[in-house]
Amino acid sequence: MHIYRSALLRFAEDGQALYEEDGLLAVAPGADGRERVLAAGSWQALSAQLLAQAGADAVVEHLPGRIIAPGFVDMHIHYPQTDVIGSPASGLLPWLNDYTFPHESRFVDAPYAGEVAHFFVDELLRNGVTTSLTFATSHPASADALFAEAQKRQMRLITGKVLQDRHSPDGVRDETEQSLVDTEALIRRWHGVDRLGYAITPRFAPTSTDAQLRGAGELAARYSDVWIQSHVAENLDEIAWVRELFPDSRSYLQVYADRGLMRERAVYAHCIYLDARDRALMHETGTAAAISPTSNLFLASGFFDYAQADAAQMLYGLASDVGGGTSFSPFRTMLAAYFVGREGRDKQGLSLAPSHLWWQHTAGAARALGLAGVVGNLQPGCEADFVVVNPQATPLIARKTAQARNLEELLFSLIVLGDDRLIERSQIAQKLG
Repeated sequence: MHIYRSALLRFAEDGQALYEEDGLLAVAPGADGRERVLAAGSWQALSAQLLAQAGADAVVEHLPGRIIAPGFVDMHIHYPQTDVIGSPASGLLPWLNDYTFPHESRFVDAPYAGEVAHFFVDELLRNGVTTSLTFATSHPASADALFAEAQKRQMRLITGKVLQDRHSPDGVRDETEQSLVDTEALIRRWHGVDRLGYAITPRFAPTSTDAQLRGAGELAARYSDVWIQSHVAENLDEIAWVRELFPDSRSYLQVYADRGLMRERAVYAHCIYLDARDRALMHETGTAAAISPTSNLFLASGFFDYAQADAAQMLYGLASDVGGGTSFSPFRTMLAAYFVGREGRDKQGLSLAPSHLWWQHTAGAARALGLAGVVGNLQPGCEADFVVVNPQATPLIARKTAQARNLEELLFSLIVLGDDRLIERSQIAQKLG
């Protein structure tokens, strides 16, 4: 048993933040040998019993001045766009054509894909992201490379080969029937292996034919425990294009519903321009939104409507969307989400509580992915993925956090001023023995 003594942040089932200034986190192998949370709470209340229970086998680690928190969960990120981040463009579609597609064409080369996958996972962990739902490219080798890298690190990671059989340049466009054959082969090879999961991944409706989308829906029905991921309602030009391509569907979101691609474990990035019927459909099907605020601000796409999403009881969580997003850091993403929430000209403005922002990137994101009680939290039974946060990481952060009068002020200081320097350690639940 490994017992950590530190300040401790975790979440109740209803999303309420639970914080112990003098906290205890006990980690021990579960029935499958994977490290899991055995106990979490107050050092004073739990330490004597646990130390007696563990006896000579107890390893106690004291982390004074630090905060142990759940590892962050990124609901939408593109690993092949690691080197596209920070590329200037006038909007989403020009950005794809000028930067993204040319770069993604390189991932046909397995050694190149492997090198980027290694760097990408390093960058996730350096920023405290311990679980991610990730796009690969249209090349099977790109998915193989990322799965292999995540497996080596024992990470919980979900990815999939992109499906795009039209309106895409040579080098990234795939062939309809072969793309579905490749997807099924990858599902059988990787889904459920260690901590890995497969996501059926149409890039977005305009780059897939009706046949490819329907084939993806058939695979989703056949393999009901895999994930589905794509994009929807991000950009007004994109929405107009979808209307031309799919005139028989009521809305952009309905394109996916009509083809069997909305259900639990389905995640759609952005979800900015949804109407009331779309939001009701999201709730009814258990489909989740991946909110990507740095990307939406960078590409001037629009603002996610938190008030309408909450009224419809939609599932959602936060995502970096690198490389349309501008940072791997969850702190940058949470700050951008705060800005998006506050915007009140195009929607109702809200001042999102710092603890709620943090929940969106941990336990809330895990719930939206269908992984509540597995990752994103530090309650007993959860896999022991966590981060050690250093509130003295920079002089300004140290000065500001020292003045915090309560948890919300402390968390907001970290969100506003933080970046990768706050993450002293990212701990992945290991399988022992």
